[in-house]
Amino acid sequence: MKTSTFKHGIHVPHNKMTEHSPLVDCPAPNTVYIPLAQHIGKPAKPCVAAGDKVKAGTLVGCADGFVSANVFSSVSGTVKCIERRKTPTGNCDHVVIENDGLYETEYLPPVADRSRDCILARLKDAGIVGMGGAGFPSHIKYAPKTPVDCFIINAAECEPFITCDCRLLIEHTEDVLHGADILAGLLGLDRFYIGIEDNKPQAIGEIERVCREYKIPATVVVCKSKYPQGAEKQLIYSVTKRKVPTGGLPADVGVVVGNVHTAYSVYEAVEKNIPLFRRAMTVTGDISEPKNIWVRTGTLYSDCVAFCGGIPSDSVKTVSGGPMMGFALDDTTYSVTKTSGALLFLNGTDANTQKPQPCINCGKCAGACPMKLMPMYIDAYTLRGDYGAAKRYGAMNCIECGCCAFTCPAKRPIVQSVKLAKRKIKEMGL
Repeated sequence: MKTSTFKHGIHVPHNKMTEHSPLVDCPAPNTVYIPLAQHIGKPAKPCVAAGDKVKAGTLVGCADGFVSANVFSSVSGTVKCIERRKTPTGNCDHVVIENDGLYETEYLPPVADRSRDCILARLKDAGIVGMGGAGFPSHIKYAPKTPVDCFIINAAECEPFITCDCRLLIEHTEDVLHGADILAGLLGLDRFYIGIEDNKPQAIGEIERVCREYKIPATVVVCKSKYPQGAEKQLIYSVTKRKVPTGGLPADVGVVVGNVHTAYSVYEAVEKNIPLFRRAMTVTGDISEPKNIWVRTGTLYSDCVAFCGGIPSDSVKTVSGGPMMGFALDDTTYSVTKTSGALLFLNGTDANTQKPQPCINCGKCAGACPMKLMPMYIDAYTLRGDYGAAKRYGAMNCIECGCCAFTCPAKRPIVQSVKLAKRKIKEMGL
C-alpha cells in the first residue's frame, strides 16, 4: 500500500493496547462537575442556579462572546452550586449537578432547513467544538472568511496509546462520514479527504466500504505511521503537498482540517438533535482494565479510573491526553470535558523519570523536528533569558509535538523551554 508522509518526525511505539476494545458506557457518577471552560476563548456564562432542575442536554452555560461555546448538563438532576475548581490548564467555574439517576434528556428542536446558515446555527446551539484537543468553536471554524477548496478529516490519531477516534471510525463509520459530509457542505465543497495512518487497516476498510455503499464523496489518503502525522501542517502536506507558511493557518493554503469526533458530534446534533455532552475517551496504560469508553462531561477522572478497575501501585505518572502532548496531572479529581480524548497512566518503564543532563549538541532534536527548527538553541537561549534570540530561532513556530524531547539523549525538557519562551515573548511584546 502506497503511503503519504511528511519530512522529519519520529517513529514511536504505537502501544495501541485498546485498538480492539469496543466503546462501552461509563456509568455516570452521583455528582458531575461540569466546567464552563471546555473550549478556546471566553468561558461560558452560567445560566442556572442552585436548586434548578435539569435534564441531560439542558443548557447550563451560555456562550459569552464571539469565541465561546454553549455548555450542557450531562445528567438529569438538581444543580447543587457553581464552584471554582481546577482544570489541567487553570481554574474555572464548574456547574455541580446531583444526578437523580433518571437520565431524562432534553433535545434541541429539529433543524429548520438544510441551509448553510441553519446548520451553522445548529453547531453553535449544540456547543460543538473541535474535539481533537484544541476546542475551537465549530460555528466559527466552518464559516471561514477566506475561500477554501480542500477539507480533510484528521483520522491519523498518531499519539501512542489513544484509540477512541479509531473505534468511532469502526463502530460509527456512517455517522462520522455523514457528519464530515455536512461539514464539507458548509465549506461549499462536494468532496473531502480522510487522512489516516496505515496502522488502522480495520478502520480503513470500514471507511471504504461505507463510502461505496452510501456513495459518500470521500477520498481516503493512507499516511505512513509516523509521529506527528496528525499535526495539522504535517497532515496537510501529506494529503495535499501544500505547505502552510510560517505563522500561517491552514486556510491560507485553502484547507480546513476537522476531527473525527467533531464530525460524529455534528451528525448527532444535526440529524438527532443531540447537543454535545458526552464523548468517547481512551483510558489506558498502566491501569487494570484499559478501555475505550463513552463518558459524560463533568465525570471526574477518578470515576473513569474506578470503572476501569483502578490503578496498579507501580503507576508513576498520570496524563490527560497522549504521552507526547498531554498534560501531566497531580491527581484524578479533574473533570472530563468535550476535548478529553484520553486518560493515560504510565509506569516507570514508559514514563521518562530521568533527570535532565546538559545538552551535548548532538543535533538529534533538529533532525527530528517536523517544523525544521533547531530546538537546542531555543532551549539554550530560554535558559539564558534571551527570549528575543529564542524567537529568532523559531520558538513561536513550534507545534509542541515533543519529538525533540523524545529523541534527546540528555532528556532535556525542551518542550517546557519552548512553552516558557512563547509566554515570555508574548508578555514582553517581542
